Amino acid sequence: MDLRILPGNIANMIAAGEVVQRPASVVKELVENAVDAGASQITVIITDSGRTLIQVIDDGCGMAPDDAVLCFERHATSKIYDAEDLNNIMTFGFRGEALASIAAVAEVTLKTRTADEGIGCQVEFAASEHVSTTEAATPKGTNISVRNLFYNVPARRKFLKSDNVEFRHIVEEFTKVALTRPEIAFTLMHNGKNIFVLGKAKSTKFRIMDLLGQNVVGDIVDVSAETSVVRLSGFVGRPDSAKKTLGNQFFFVNGRYFRSPYFHKAVMKAYEGLIPEGVTPSYFIFMEVDPHSVDVNISPTKTEVKFEDDTFIFQVILAAIKETIGKNSFAGGIDFSNPEANDMPVLGQHFNEYKPDTAPQMPFDPSYNPFEPMLAGNEKPMQSGHNEYAADGDAWHGKPSDYVDRRQDYGKLFEDKTVPTTQILILQGKYILTQVNDGIMVVNIRRAREKIIYERMLSALRKNQHVTQISMFPVKVEVGVASRSLFDEKSELLTSLGFDITPFGTDTIVVNGVPEGFSSEPGKVEKMISDLTMMLADESLSLSGTLESSIAEKFAILGASNENAVTSPIEARKIVDSLLSCSSPELTSKGRKTMAIINTTQVEKLF
Repeated sequence: MDLRILPGNIANMIAAGEVVQRPASVVKELVENAVDAGASQITVIITDSGRTLIQVIDDGCGMAPDDAVLCFERHATSKIYDAEDLNNIMTFGFRGEALASIAAVAEVTLKTRTADEGIGCQVEFAASEHVSTTEAATPKGTNISVRNLFYNVPARRKFLKSDNVEFRHIVEEFTKVALTRPEIAFTLMHNGKNIFVLGKAKSTKFRIMDLLGQNVVGDIVDVSAETSVVRLSGFVGRPDSAKKTLGNQFFFVNGRYFRSPYFHKAVMKAYEGLIPEGVTPSYFIFMEVDPHSVDVNISPTKTEVKFEDDTFIFQVILAAIKETIGKNSFAGGIDFSNPEANDMPVLGQHFNEYKPDTAPQMPFDPSYNPFEPMLAGNEKPMQSGHNEYAADGDAWHGKPSDYVDRRQDYGKLFEDKTVPTTQILILQGKYILTQVNDGIMVVNIRRAREKIIYERMLSALRKNQHVTQISMFPVKVEVGVASRSLFDEKSELLTSLGFDITPFGTDTIVVNGVPEGFSSEPGKVEKMISDLTMMLADESLSLSGTLESSIAEKFAILGASNENAVTSPIEARKIVDSLLSCSSPELTSKGRKTMAIINTTQVEKLF
């Protein structure tokens, strides 16, 4: 076996595989470099979700011509001078790999000028090769353009996702940096359209509002703690605003975003008993620690860090969030349906002293029937406007007049709402009980709805025959920039299923109509959109890549959870009839039972 040293361009392409995974990786590295350069204004310009162009312009310190060429060499950095500096890192970048890796897989043009120089320079690189260096008139700072990403690595370019997916990742990386630097103005443009224009924010909370919307800010409260090991600040979401969709969960240490499943468990433990299983609260947690106590050099992308005393920090996060929850009275309500509950209030021993001796009395006529043409005996019917009830409660006194029997007219108003001939019973809002030939049929309401909606959705996809319930009052829902792109990308699928959703601005949608079987109430629509966002984020969900039955199944589960509670026998009868008209009505698409028959023999055995 012959050993050899890899050529520099191939070594850089291998390194690029670790640092530059997609266009969002380039945005992250370049924006972080701009922050490290002391910029007060950073502009990010994207074309075709980064495939064609990624341009980052800043007004930072800039570089001299020699440094502008040297920065494309591997491990060229101004942040590290000796080994001790690795223990005192406070900047985003320090490894000196970013620009070398980017230049290995794209065509890069760098324009830069320092404040001391009258004219700047322009440096061009392609496939790790230095193409040219020329003088250029350019403002103070740095303007770097990355074109045709992965043009020389077709296999990498082929595995990029759709434009909307790649753009969502760019927005996520942009958000992570912008959250940590409210004092810097940021702009993000995509295909010539302004997505974010963020001025310098007064505080982190204002920056959160600018990036994620007023709805998010309205659902978060301050959290803070200070110890000798860590100083913690930030915001956590109200328990009742926790969502099934993962999003708006951020950890930062010394101004750097990082991922930590371990600290995430601390957050979830603080909410234990306050949120249902399967949902996650929002949180924005900023930590400041001694740089010597944290290692940020354990992954090329620097999104993982290692703490010297992570167990102690875990406890600080847990305690701080629990204290915040307690201060804001986010405790669970009293369960009045359970008289043995620990939090049920108990009447004091002196309660009877304050009870009134007698309850107030209100005279009424228990035999009065407004639909009888005449009352019994010689009594006259009640006349509007002049009748008075006798003190003894025995008779009506009023002027005699002709009485018209309007019972038939009254009945016409409600002739479509007569009670079904077969008796229907709704049990705890979860089950429908109705009589059948040999006993009682018990229907699981949620599963029945799932089966009904599944068949409707399947028919809509296969036959293009969907039914849309148009809302009298359209509902505007703020979903965020990244999620808005999801609805743009999946608009054809949503329309084919019966959704009528239109874009509004850069981060909002308007729900004009929903498929038959879905609730159009404002509160329900917001929850539906939250669940729908999570579903659409599944990259396998597309008409070309997923079986129609799988799509229908996902939306059926969403629709069943979105429906209102069943309260009337008429509605219950409609569910039973719709279920029985389905093919294989006894099972859902996942094979779970929708109904059961309890025959007379089984009932008799109970006695």
